[in-house]
Order: sequence, then structure tokens, then C-alpha cells
Amino acid sequence: MTPLSTKVVMESARGIVPPDELWRIRARQRLDTLTKPLGSLGRLEDLVAQLVAIRHGHVALPLSKAVYVFAADHGITAEGVSAYPSAVTHQMVLNFLAEGAAVNVLARLHGVTLHVVDVGVDANFNNIKGLLHRKVCYGTKNMLRDAAMTDEELSLALLVGAQLANEAVDAGLTMLAIGEMGIGNTTSASAITCALMGYSASLATGRGTGLDDAAHARKIATIEAILKRHFAAQTSPSPLEVLRCVGGLEIAAMTGMILAAARLRLAIVVDGFIATSAAALAVALEPKVQGSLIAGHRSEEPGHQLLLDSLALSPILNLQMRLGEGSGAVIAMPIIESAIALYSQMAIFATAGVSEASA
Repeated sequence: MTPLSTKVVMESARGIVPPDELWRIRARQRLDTLTKPLGSLGRLEDLVAQLVAIRHGHVALPLSKAVYVFAADHGITAEGVSAYPSAVTHQMVLNFLAEGAAVNVLARLHGVTLHVVDVGVDANFNNIKGLLHRKVCYGTKNMLRDAAMTDEELSLALLVGAQLANEAVDAGLTMLAIGEMGIGNTTSASAITCALMGYSASLATGRGTGLDDAAHARKIATIEAILKRHFAAQTSPSPLEVLRCVGGLEIAAMTGMILAAARLRLAIVVDGFIATSAAALAVALEPKVQGSLIAGHRSEEPGHQLLLDSLALSPILNLQMRLGEGSGAVIAMPIIESAIALYSQMAIFATAGVSEASA
């Protein structure tokens, strides 16, 4: 019998196609007619050509853009893998709703609509306004002792993200930033990186929110034990099994959103390590997703670079950030809009009276 999570993924991914290469060629041809030396806008040219290919030419400004911050708790925090208590997830969600967090400031500055999603916080929000109430359960189980989620919980979390992507299209959005909040989720992201890519825990595990040397060593040892518990008998576990055993509800929701957003031809700006672990899972489930992904930035977590390399993604920014919240992805959005503005508003040689380069 096919697991429910597999059915959800099949439905979300049905119809995904890579960005259209004919549209990319057209974009490159137009870029070469603009009043500038060939290729002189560097990565900006790559970005806008990718967007034109994703959106089939529909890249007019102003972009309608939003950032989705998925929040959930992790049972693994009981093992002392984070410098902060798990209660901070709940507290930070309230901070988002009070517009006091970094992502609030950045979203306001850059005209990005912020959506905060409770997919698995271990607290009751009592229908508080401004929050998208999509709770699957009150956090994952302690993955050192048990699988993080049941298949039903995984399926419901995947559906949360997929449904929000559908709602985003209905609302006229064209670009999404994917972010998260969840104390303990760098442990999940590291375990996912190791299980999916075969890296060692010591290579893929950073200090998260600021662990000292002893706590960092304990975190590495904990991840090694987690991987041994769940995958010792499997040389290459399936992406859904990895997500179910060592993932988080917010990571599952981001995975579902990425799959559905790629099907709907939305540009997807991925934030840091945890969001990129969801992107890696989505690509492992459906490789055609890869061309719809834009890496907003490179975080300081060592596992993030491993994931970026595996996905062949070159981040727009490297600001030595390790915050999460979708903050790096939001900062990258004005650069993407700059690329679109140059592409659509610069004069071309044929009408500007500017001589082209000689052979």
C-alpha cells in the first residue's frame, strides 16, 4: 500500500517542468542588445534569464512577493542541542506577530508581505490574529528516541506548504521567500544533510544559535547517534523516510511549498541552512524543481555550503548571517528586482544611438 506522504508528493509534483530554455535563450538575446558590454552585468544577467525561463516571460515590475515563515518545535531539544530553550519558538512567533523581529523590519523595508505559519509549535495561540493556524501537532518527537513524525503527520505538513503555494498563486504572488523558525532545527537540517548526501556529522554540523565547544561536540555526537538509529541498515534511505525520521514539521511544510510552487511556476528564493535542507529534499523527490530555486544567501552553518554545492546553487549574498526567519532571502529580493528593472528598462543599441562593440 502506497504511504499517504508519497501520494501527497505525487500530487504536489505532478506537472512540474524545468524552466523553459527557449525563454532563457530569448532573455539572453535581449540582454545582449542592451547598452552595455556583453555579460557586464554578471550574475544579474543569470538571475533575470532564470526568472524569464521560470515565468515564461512574465517578469514585469513591481513583483508581487511574500515571505513565508514556518514555525515548529523539535523534540530533540531535550538532548541539549540548542543554546536556547524550546519555548523561544513560541516567543519568537509572538515577536513576529508584534512586528519586532528582523524579518519584519526587512519585509517592511522591501515591500514583502510576511506570512507566519504555525505548523507545529508546542503552544496554543488561541486564534490570535495575523497567524496562519495550520498546526499539525505540538512539535516532533525526540528523533534520538523515535521517528520525528508519523507518516500521517508528515503528509499533513507537506499539504500545509502545498496548499499555501496554491493560495499564493490565487493571491497573484509571483515570487516566494521560504523561511522558518524552530529551536533545534539546525540539528534536523544537519541530520538531513548527512542522510541524503552521505556527509559525516562533524562536517555538516555547525553551532546553530551559538553553542560553545562542549555543546557543539555533544550536538555532533547526538546526530551521529540519530543517524545510526534510523539509517544504519540503509545505504540510501528515501527522501521521505529521511524527512519522516529526522525532519521537522516546518521543514516538511517548506518541502511541500517548494514542490507546489515549482509546479505553479513561482520563483522560489530559499533562505539559509534549514530552508535549503527542505529544498534538497524537494529536489531529491523531483529533480525538475532545481531550476526554480534561487539561493538568497549563504549562511555560516557549514552544512549550508554542502547543500548549495549539491544543488548547484550559487547564493546571491554572503553576509555571514545565521539567523533564519527568511531574512537572507528577503534581503536578496531587491537584487532580483534590480536585475528585472535593468532587463526591462535599459535602452537597446538599436534605438539609443550607441555604437556596439566592434569585432
